[in-house]
Amino acid sequence: MLDFSRIAPDSVRPLSRAEYERLVALGWFEDERVELLKGILVEMSPQGPRHVAIIRRLTRLLVLAVGDRAEVQVQGPLALLDDSEPEPDLALVPPGYEDELPPRAHLVIEVADSSLPKDRGIKAEIYAEAGIPEYWIVNVAERVVEVHRELQGGAYRACFVRRSGEEITVTALPDIRIAVDEIFRATP
Repeated sequence: MLDFSRIAPDSVRPLSRAEYERLVALGWFEDERVELLKGILVEMSPQGPRHVAIIRRLTRLLVLAVGDRAEVQVQGPLALLDDSEPEPDLALVPPGYEDELPPRAHLVIEVADSSLPKDRGIKAEIYAEAGIPEYWIVNVAERVVEVHRELQGGAYRACFVRRSGEEITVTALPDIRIAVDEIFRATP
């Protein structure tokens, strides 16, 4: 890994989302798993079997629950800020984005195995600054879901943890309730 600690911060030029999208269109990152976070290209964490299984399970649960009211976007980019285009594991986005990336979402979910510090830090900041009303971190190691809500001043003011035996209601679609046990249940 490169050490940039000796480079003066004012000599670093961040990449804008528009520049990043042009580079993507030119095929610059075809064989790389990167996302743009606060103007910096950040490698995405590799996915292990538990990570993938949880994404599959959550996708099925959400698709069945939302119907036509929203679309379940799986590992797709969101055009959130001028310097950020994160690719969350799941997002509930309003329907109708065919010719552009969704600039908003009702809910964003990150499944965190090795990416917990990034998901709690820079990703939470980006989602809050972009006005995403609800953000879940599925903490694989602890088998809990960290729920972030109540935006105020570009930050989440409420964070609570849901454990085995509990459910989570999606704020934007309050009839949707996801049981924590369903997220972490063993694959048959």
